[in-house]
Formats: sequence, structure tokens, C-alpha cells
Amino acid sequence: MKKTFQTLICAAFTLASTVGCGHAQSSENKAAESSENLPKVYFYKEINSENLVKIYEALGREAKGKVAVKLSTGEPGGHNFLQPALIKDLVQKVNGTIVECNTAYGGKRGDTQSHLQAAKDHGFTAIAPVDIMDAEGETELPVTGGKHLKSDIVGKNYLNYDFTVVLSHFKGHAMGGFGGAIKNISIGIASSNGKRNIHSAGASTTSWGNPEQDDFLESMAEAAKAVIDHCGENILYISVANNLSVDCDCDSSPADPQMGDIGILASLDPVALDKACTDLVRSSKDHGKIHLIERIDSRHGMHTLDYAEQLGIGSQKYELVELD
Repeated sequence: MKKTFQTLICAAFTLASTVGCGHAQSSENKAAESSENLPKVYFYKEINSENLVKIYEALGREAKGKVAVKLSTGEPGGHNFLQPALIKDLVQKVNGTIVECNTAYGGKRGDTQSHLQAAKDHGFTAIAPVDIMDAEGETELPVTGGKHLKSDIVGKNYLNYDFTVVLSHFKGHAMGGFGGAIKNISIGIASSNGKRNIHSAGASTTSWGNPEQDDFLESMAEAAKAVIDHCGENILYISVANNLSVDCDCDSSPADPQMGDIGILASLDPVALDKACTDLVRSSKDHGKIHLIERIDSRHGMHTLDYAEQLGIGSQKYELVELD
């Protein structure tokens, strides 16, 4: 069963109270038509492996060919990353290869050998092949319509895949405010040099630089657009909003979550998906949400979605479809 929440209907009923029944009928019809054109974000409150598969199926887009499953393997020391036991059924259903690129901050995933060892230690190599995509070099995807990046520098092996399942752990992030689908396909698919290129807002592949915060956020959106343009319709997005720390899985000592889990969300629109995740955090009755909201807003995190929408890669208006 499913429940749909169509935000535009409210406007129609408000109009009805002031301009009469005939106009109200017309407004309701227009609202219904508008809501049909909104991207759908599917939502399960209960987080388990069965629902992860079912929400993938609800999207109605089959992952075909050689499938990349982009997720974070998690920095050693951290423990909030998506657990192999949770994602195994989905990854194996799509016959996926777990893909990553090396980090740009050193740590224990800064080189291929160490990164593969971390993936093994965290249990990912036991459920699927793992490909560190920049192990043998990098390539460039063009960025169109941006103002910071001319190209997105990604792991060379990314070109070997026909379809991408973007499997994100939604949580906070020390620099971006939050990490979700857009961060996962921008910084996540970028090579080490590409990560520095994004962090520096296009100024350097050897240094993170010191750009204005909004320039960095906009660069993430531009890099995401390059990946989306490359994939066309051969991509989909699933986010698990659990272990909601204010810190990213790239942190070896993340803060403990101070609010409860929200659920699993999925969409064919990454902007709508990230916006739905942040909306559910803000509307939660869990008082602990104040910490994650502070992290998002203090980093101006919502600007990423504003700019991504401006670039045309998605919509912040959506229809939330609750599944049960």
C-alpha cells in the first residue's frame, strides 16, 4: 500500500474558500495535474534489506548491463556507513559492482591498496566485487552550464559501467552541511585529483584551496551534473537516512547520532531526493534533530540544492509517496 502527499492540493482548497466552487474545481484539477508532473520520492519508514529492494523496484527503472553501485566504503575508525548486511540483497539483485575512488585527504583510503583493505575489513568484498575506479588513472566528463568547473575528473574505470545505482547514506557533513545523492555522485565518483578540483572550485587538482563556501557547494552540483549528463536515464538514486551523525562516513571519528533513524528514500531525481531527506529531518518530532539542522544550515548546505535546481538537474518540489 502507499500514501501520497501532494503539496499543491492545499493551495487549491485555500482558493476554493474565496472564489467559489466552480473556480475551486478548476484549481483542484490544475493542482492534481501539477502534482502528477512532480518527481516522486518513495519512502519506507522501516529500514531493512527487503524494503531496500522493494523501493528500488518501485522506481520502475531496471538497472541493466554492467551496474556500478556507488556507496561509501567508510573511513576505518568510523561505523555509521551503510552495512553490508543491509545492502547485500539489493547489490546482488542488480548484479552490481561496488565502486569508489580514492580519497584526497590521505587517511586509510587514500591509495588503492589501503582502500581495498578497508572495503574488505568493512565486509563489502564479501558481498560483491569492489572497484576503486581511479586505481589506473582518471578521465574527464564535461561540465556544461557551470561557472566553476570545466570538467569533472572521475576514475577512469567509471566509463566501464552501463548503469549507476547511487546508494547513499544520508547524514551530516563537516564541509557540505549534509551528504546525500548529489555529494555521492560528485565528490564520490571524482578521482583524488577530481575531489581537489571540486573542493577548490576548479582552481587546483593538487590543493583544496580556500574558495568561498557557496563556490564549493556549487562545484559539487556542477560535478554532479557532469555525471548525470553522462548517464542519461541509466541512473537512479536511493538514500538511507539512518545513523544520522552530523559527520560524514569519511570521518574516522564521527560524532554519535543525536536523533533517530528516518527511513529509506528513493527517486529518479537527485535534487528531490536530497530535499526530501532534509525536509524529513526538519519535520521530525525528534528534538535531537537540532544538531543536524545546525550542521546543514551553518554550512549553507541547502544552497547546493538551489544551484543544482538552477542547473536543471532536478526539482526541489516533489511528491512524497509513503510505502508500507
